[in-house]
Amino acid sequence: MMPSSTHGRNKMQRDERPNIIIILADDLGFSDIGCFGSEINTPHIDSLAYSKCGMRFTQFYNCARCCPSRAALLTGKYPHQAGIGHMVYDAGVGAEYQGFLRKDVATIAELLKGGRQRGKGVHGGEENSTEKFEKFDKDSRSNNEEREGYATFMVGKWHVGGEYPPDASHDWVQTTMGDELHPIPTQRGFDKHYGTLGGGGSYYQPPSLVCDQEVVRDVMPEGYYYTDAINDEACSIIESMARKKDDDRRPFFLYVAHCAPHWPLHAPKDERDKYIDNYMHGWDKVREDRHARLIKQGIIPSSWQCSPRDEHSPPWESVANKEWEASRMDCYAAQITSMDLGVGRILETLRRTEQFKNTVIFFLSDNGGERMSSSLLLIASIVGCAEYLKENGEEGCWPEFYGGLTREGQPIKVGNIQGLKPGAEDTFMSYGLPWANASNTPFRLFKSFVHEGGIATPLVVHWPAATRSMQLCDTCDTRDDENRGRICHSPWIMMDIVATCCDLAGVEISPEALEGESFRPILHGHDEPTRVKPIFWEHQGNCAMREGQWKLVYRRSDSEEQCGHPDGNIGVDPLKCWELYNMEDDRTETHNLAMDNRELVKQMAERWMEWALRVGIKPWPLKPLPEGEKDWSNLPWLW
Repeated sequence: MMPSSTHGRNKMQRDERPNIIIILADDLGFSDIGCFGSEINTPHIDSLAYSKCGMRFTQFYNCARCCPSRAALLTGKYPHQAGIGHMVYDAGVGAEYQGFLRKDVATIAELLKGGRQRGKGVHGGEENSTEKFEKFDKDSRSNNEEREGYATFMVGKWHVGGEYPPDASHDWVQTTMGDELHPIPTQRGFDKHYGTLGGGGSYYQPPSLVCDQEVVRDVMPEGYYYTDAINDEACSIIESMARKKDDDRRPFFLYVAHCAPHWPLHAPKDERDKYIDNYMHGWDKVREDRHARLIKQGIIPSSWQCSPRDEHSPPWESVANKEWEASRMDCYAAQITSMDLGVGRILETLRRTEQFKNTVIFFLSDNGGERMSSSLLLIASIVGCAEYLKENGEEGCWPEFYGGLTREGQPIKVGNIQGLKPGAEDTFMSYGLPWANASNTPFRLFKSFVHEGGIATPLVVHWPAATRSMQLCDTCDTRDDENRGRICHSPWIMMDIVATCCDLAGVEISPEALEGESFRPILHGHDEPTRVKPIFWEHQGNCAMREGQWKLVYRRSDSEEQCGHPDGNIGVDPLKCWELYNMEDDRTETHNLAMDNRELVKQMAERWMEWALRVGIKPWPLKPLPEGEKDWSNLPWLW
């Protein structure tokens, strides 16, 4: 993989390259922001969508789960190719499931910095040193071509660099970070990083919090809130780039990776108070209202019926403790609004420093809403219960190490305890399956599944300096007008953002180096191109393929039936396992057409299997290769 050299560009050419900001939300559902049908107050994100220079992508996809999605977004590869086929642990079945970004796959930061040679595709190429920091520092600071490339920054959640237990000590994190199994952002192309290396945790005292190569050991001061800290650091970076002298100034790439609105339900009291009693009408009414707004906004056609309420979600009218249930969604909404306020500060900083017009902004989510917490999920613990908190004294499958003490020494109450309002530092709760079902309106299922509820993300892109839109956007405003802004209805996926950013930055990459495709022409206002290659998914045995109007999808059960092999001779009939949907007529996946299109299902299943073997997917549950077998292709696939 060889990024085109930027050496020798003159100042004018360098200045014309846009700044690029990617803002990633965590566990945000498809309809959780205002410009995608939500009642949640997100005026700043909405302003980007409703601007003449803005665009909403209505059929944009992620990779169903936090770590795999981040791997795809950072590399332009499928998660398995990048080394994170499941989560951030080594599953012992090969490099595709090693749990941290592979050394032979470049990150978007490395590509935009320019000048570093990498192997084509997944195999071969230069590897990073196993020594901590030293080789990265030497290479990056001595290469003039890199200095001509983008300045690269990251704030927020990394979660693609091995395991960091939430109860790990500062000393353990400091000793471990940056070793061969725990690469950190500053080893993978980023000049600076402030944020967490692991997954979720307290917003008031985040675990594995680092600044570049040093653990932040301080007890956070009163008023500290991780979402605010991420946004404040992003603003500081933007201001620092504006202060550069002209001869020193170069475009920047800024990756803003939020934890919000991922559990636990933590939000500042003033934001929580704005939503008190907002959800007493319940999740059924929220789903109904969001569906209607999505149609009114032109995000979905009126012919798409809303998927039925999830089978594990009770009717709101039957809920006993409505006030407590509503308080969970109150806090979740406050988390999103807090994130949006920070987006507003980022936009204000860009305008004040006169960098707004030449900055491309992407806003999206890593997966659908998370069903975590319902005790009914115990029946699905093998199927893919992504996360689970105990309720009312039950034993959860997440350890007590999420507990401990607050900064003031008070015990943290871990679990969804009825009557206990969420949001404060001494609570550790989630909003539950029924509200996640509402977050993913109008779709089915949740994070970790590859039905639309797990993989559909809102995407908002804003770029005032797009050539086609330059005249329109010279006085680009961001008024709250739902009839402004453009809408793209063609399907794309996270890997395409890497290809698009490289296209915007003038970085040439060999076609085989990325799975993603550039959608830059759409941003220029050209007629909508369609993605050439089909899109594939696999996450813990849940499988799917999207090509044009057709989607093939499989939801793994815990029956251990052998299913999914295209020849139909292994295990049960794969046609009884795969579901087929016409995405033009029924993206909410309510009418399975598989039995009426048996030949199409067989053809798509064969192509899915070819892809699975190409990118290194292993049968689920993950097991070492049986003795005597040389590869996985001849084995029964347990989906």
